[in-house]
Formats: sequence, C-alpha cells, structure tokens
Amino acid sequence: MSRRTFVLLNAVLAAALLAGCGGSDGDHNAADVTFATDMIPHHRQAVEMADFAESRSSNPEVLELAAGIRDAQDPEIATMSGWLEEWGEPLPEEMDGMARGGMPGMMSEEQLAELEAATGTTFDEQFLEMMIDHHTGAVQMAQTEQADGQFADAIALAEQIEESQTAEIATMEELLAA
Repeated sequence: MSRRTFVLLNAVLAAALLAGCGGSDGDHNAADVTFATDMIPHHRQAVEMADFAESRSSNPEVLELAAGIRDAQDPEIATMSGWLEEWGEPLPEEMDGMARGGMPGMMSEEQLAELEAATGTTFDEQFLEMMIDHHTGAVQMAQTEQADGQFADAIALAEQIEESQTAEIATMEELLAA
C-alpha cells in the first residue's frame, strides 16, 4: 500500500470515528424520545403518590419506600427533561385523565383522589397496590426502551429503572403480605 493510500485510509477512518463522537442529536431515535416523553409524566405521578405518604401513612417501611421513590425519580425526571431539551423535543405537559389511561400503570384521577383521601393502614394498602401496578407499567416501558432505543444513556436508565423498580415491587409485595 502506498503512503498516499495509507494516509487517505487513516483520514477516512479518523473522520468516521469523529463523526461518532459528535453531539447526541444523531445518537437517539424515536423510541428514545417516546421513552423520555412518557416516562417523565409516569415518574411525576409516582412522585405525587409518594408525596401523599408523608401525611397519610404511619408505617415506617411505607414512608421509607415512598421517600426512596421520590429521591430516585426526581433526578431521573430532570435527566430525561435534559435529553428532550438537547434533542429539541417538547417537554411533556401535565397529563389529563384521558391521556393517563393509555400509559401502562398510570392511575386515573379517581384512583388518585381515592388514595389521597385514605389514611393509615387503608392508605398503606392502597398505596402499595397502586404503586405495584405503577411500577409494573414502568418496567414494561423500560423494557421497550431497551429493545427499541438507540441512545446509550436512555438504555442505561431503562435498565436501572427495570432493576430498581422490580426490586421495589418485591418489597411492596412483602409489605402487603405481612
């Protein structure tokens, strides 16, 4: 191989490598946008439900679980919002009852009102049952992202969501059985 061909091949390889190091605009696909756009309101609702526990539960395990949900999901909302902004995508607005119905694990306005009105052991039981359903929906959404997504950070977050929320589901099932 001549020196000129060698230099040309190296230049082409360097350009290809540098193209892969560019901004994240080309590193995501529609599945990544859908994941972030849907998971943000999904997480917002989980945080809302977790906030109810502070004034409605006296069970230290439920209170600890709710605090953990809030502490994990608030930063994830910020992360996903940052991605959408970086990608030039709109941030999701608050969802009305109709929009909630189409997303796995989302509670209706009526269910949220019922949870908000409950206290004590009634609250604890409803919270745990609803949050199990809610987390199951999030796990489904995370699995879809892992299968269809392209953006490495979104896929990694989806893996983390699946792992952490599956563990929380097991904890909640144990609390319900106790």
